Amino acid sequence: MAASDRKTALVNLSTKHFDVLVIGAGMTGAGIAVDAAARGLSVALVEKMDIAAGTSSKSSKLVHGGLRYLQQREYRLVYENLYERQRLLENAPHLVSPLPFLIPLFGKNGIVSKTVARSYATALWLYDLTGGLRIGQRHKRITKDEAATHLSSLRLDRLVAGFLYYDARGDDARVALALARTAADHGATIANYVQVDSMSLDAAGKVTGVIATPCGPNDEGASSLTIRASVVVNAGGVWADVIRDLEAAGQRPSLKPAKGVHVTVPAHRLPCDIAAVLPVVADRRSIFVVPWREVPYVYIGTTDTEYDGPLDDPKCTSEDVAYLLDAVNLLTSADLTPQDVTGVWAGLRPLLLPDEGAKLKERTADLSRRHKVSVTRQGVVTITGGKWTTYRKMAEDTVDVVVEQLGRGGSCSTKHLRLHGATKNAPKPSEHLANRYGTDTPAVEALARPDDALLEDGLPYLAAELRYAAREEFAQSLGDVLARRLRLSIQNAYIAASIAPRAAQIVGEELGWDAERQAAEVLTFRAELNADLIAAGLTETENS
Repeated sequence: MAASDRKTALVNLSTKHFDVLVIGAGMTGAGIAVDAAARGLSVALVEKMDIAAGTSSKSSKLVHGGLRYLQQREYRLVYENLYERQRLLENAPHLVSPLPFLIPLFGKNGIVSKTVARSYATALWLYDLTGGLRIGQRHKRITKDEAATHLSSLRLDRLVAGFLYYDARGDDARVALALARTAADHGATIANYVQVDSMSLDAAGKVTGVIATPCGPNDEGASSLTIRASVVVNAGGVWADVIRDLEAAGQRPSLKPAKGVHVTVPAHRLPCDIAAVLPVVADRRSIFVVPWREVPYVYIGTTDTEYDGPLDDPKCTSEDVAYLLDAVNLLTSADLTPQDVTGVWAGLRPLLLPDEGAKLKERTADLSRRHKVSVTRQGVVTITGGKWTTYRKMAEDTVDVVVEQLGRGGSCSTKHLRLHGATKNAPKPSEHLANRYGTDTPAVEALARPDDALLEDGLPYLAAELRYAAREEFAQSLGDVLARRLRLSIQNAYIAASIAPRAAQIVGEELGWDAERQAAEVLTFRAELNADLIAAGLTETENS
C-alpha cells in the first residue's frame, strides 16, 4: 500500500463518522467489512497487525465441511460448512479450488476392520448427502494399488484399500486479503497496523468509537486517532476477549484457544498428488498431508491442543514437530526427520467456551466450531468462534445484528458477490499469477522488469509480485510480503532468509526505504524466522 494511500486511510479514520467500525482484519472481520459495505453502510476496518497475520494465515488452508464433525453429530455445522465451501468455489475461483482427499485403510493380513470401513463409508455417504456432492464428485472406495499411486510411501504391508472424497483448498491469507480489497472496492476504509487502545463512550455509557494508534513500521511518532462509529464490531478472533476488556475489565472469558501446528517438507520426501487423511490412533485424531499448490513442497498438520501462552506469538515446538513426523512415519516409509522440515507455522483457533455452568469438554478437538454473535451492554457487537470456511455466514449473521442496531441497512448480498480478482472460471493449475491474482494478473505483469529473477529451485514467485504487494496489497514490512502475500516463509524459511536482502531492496524501492531501513527489515525478518525455527528445535538459517 503506497504511503499516500495509507495517509489517506488514516486521515479518513480520524475525520469521518462511520456507520460501522470493525476491529480485526482476519477472515471474519474482513468478511464483515465486505457484507456491511455491500449493504451500503460506511465502513472502517482496522487491524493491529497485518491483514490475516493471526489465525487467518495459519490454518490448514482447507475449505472443508469437516468429516470429524459428523462423528460429533454436528450435522447442521457440516451442512453449513459445505454450503459455504460452494460459495467460495463460485465467488473466488482464482483462490479456492477442488481438492481430492485419500483416506487409506489399514489392517492386518490384508484385512481391514469391518467396523472401521463401515464407519468411514457411513461418514462419507453422510458427507456427500449433507452437501459434499455440490462439488460435482462423490466419494468412492479404491483398491490398495490405487491408494498407493496417490501417496507412494504408504506402508504396503498394512495398506488394504482406501476411500477418495472431495473437498477444497484455499490460500487463507490471500482470501482474507481479497476480502479486504473487496471491502475497499465497495468504499470501506482499510488500515492495518492500527492498535485500538480504548473505547469512546457517550454520557449513557454506550460505545461511540475508539481511540487508536497507528503502529506500523512507518508510523513512528504517529498521533492517536479518535475513530467515530455508530456501531463497533469486535471481530478480534482469539483476541476478542482482550477487546472486550477494553469495554469493561474482568469479564468471564468467552473463548478457549487451541493451538494448531503445521510443518512443511520437500515434496520428494513425501510424494503425493492429492491430499491424504492419516489416522493418529494414539489420541483418536487425524492429520492431513497436503501438497502445496504449484510449489514442490508438502505440508503436514494439524495438532489440536489446549493453549494458554501469549496470543500474539504461538510457537511450533519440537514436541509438535515430533508428533506430526511420528504420525506420518508410522504409516509410511518416508522416515522423515526434523532435518527435512523447511517451514513451520502455529495458529490459534478461537473456540467457544460452553455457557457458564455447562461441562467443559476435556479435549479442544471436541469443542464446537460454531460461532456466536452477541451485543454487550455498551453496544459493541461481538462475533466469536467459528472457522474460516464459514466466514461469509458469520459475517452475514453479524451484520444482520449491526443493521438491527442501526435501524437501517439493506439485506445481505454476499452469497453471490464475487471477491476482488475473481475470474469467470478457475485458472489452470500451472497459471501461477492467475491462481493468485485473478483479473489483477495484467497489473502484476505490468510491473515486471528484465532483471526480475527472484527465485530458483522450482519456486514460481516473481519480483513483480513484491512490487504489487507494496503498491496495492497493504504490505508495510518485508514480513508482510514474504510471509503472507507470498507464502515463502512457511514453505521454505531458509530460501526466504537467503533472498531477504534482494526482496527488501525491491519492496524498499516502492515504500521509500533507504539502505539502513532495508537492512533493518532484513534483520527483523530473519530474527522472526529463526525464533520460529529455534522454538521448533530446527536449524537456524545461515543468514541469522
